[in-house]
Amino acid sequence: MADGADKPLLTDIAARAGVSMATVDRVVNRRKGVSERTRRRVLEAARAVGYLGDDEVLRIGAERALNVTVLLPAGTNPYLRLLGDRVRARIDRAGAGDPFLRCYFIESFNAAALADALRKSAEWSDAIAFFAIEHPEVRAAAAEVEGQGTRLVTLVSNLGDRAGVAHVGLDNHAVGRTAGLLVGRLAGRDRGAVALVAGSRNYRAHSDREAGFLSLIDEMFPGLSLVGLREGHDDAAENYRHTLALLDQQPDLVGIYNVGGSSGGITRALRERGRGDVVFIGHGLTEDTRRALLDGTMDAVLDQDPSVLLDRALQTLAEPGARPDPLKLDIYFRENLP
Repeated sequence: MADGADKPLLTDIAARAGVSMATVDRVVNRRKGVSERTRRRVLEAARAVGYLGDDEVLRIGAERALNVTVLLPAGTNPYLRLLGDRVRARIDRAGAGDPFLRCYFIESFNAAALADALRKSAEWSDAIAFFAIEHPEVRAAAAEVEGQGTRLVTLVSNLGDRAGVAHVGLDNHAVGRTAGLLVGRLAGRDRGAVALVAGSRNYRAHSDREAGFLSLIDEMFPGLSLVGLREGHDDAAENYRHTLALLDQQPDLVGIYNVGGSSGGITRALRERGRGDVVFIGHGLTEDTRRALLDGTMDAVLDQDPSVLLDRALQTLAEPGARPDPLKLDIYFRENLP
């Protein structure tokens, strides 16, 4: 793009191409609603007046790849921050034929904010990948933007079967059962209390994991009693306080399963109280969970590779009507860390 006082303006492009300013803005910013013939005329005009260089014209003018927006919950969840980092890395190394990506973090656990973000993102996006909140407002917004032609896929947590939106993630009921099996086997006790910590039951992934965990414990380890689910909103400080309360109130606590993120708060409490005897299973292989596995505070981490998650989501969005199979669950212990 030209620099200096004589830098060309969008009005110069519009005059040369014989189109409106609004059309020029759509082409330069890759918005929808412009025919391929007009788009190429505008790009040639932008090159001719010096607004865009050859490389910029090549990238913007390639057979238009999808505009894809990724919407993730804001907050301190290390796994979701890692996923956001992977999206930004894809943006930095994007080639001419790759999707144009944008990534935004939306207020966590706020259905109205997510619904609003879906509608606003659809103005630019051909497709949206989002971490869903199972809520009527979000389902309504998803149906609206999908009805207008925007492709959708949910990541990690879905909208439920009724919504009909493609999903990329784990079989979370099976994941919860796996966690229950690990807690029961590793605890090695006929009696004792086990606890669940979740981000929120409004995340379908968390409620499905909870249901799977409970079904397995009831089926295979009936002597273990559940002491209730604490919602920590994927916040390390909240998880820390919940864990301290559990340790104070349940001297017979033998296991904790964190169905969400921010396990660092739980490991902090276990270390401070010297409760290395408590079996702890969590999610997401990040720096904090890696450290906890190495020092023995965590026993196992259930993981879905964020790069594979993103790749599968983009593949699904590129193939309308695709319904991908669940991702492979990775289970990490201290001895098999990558």
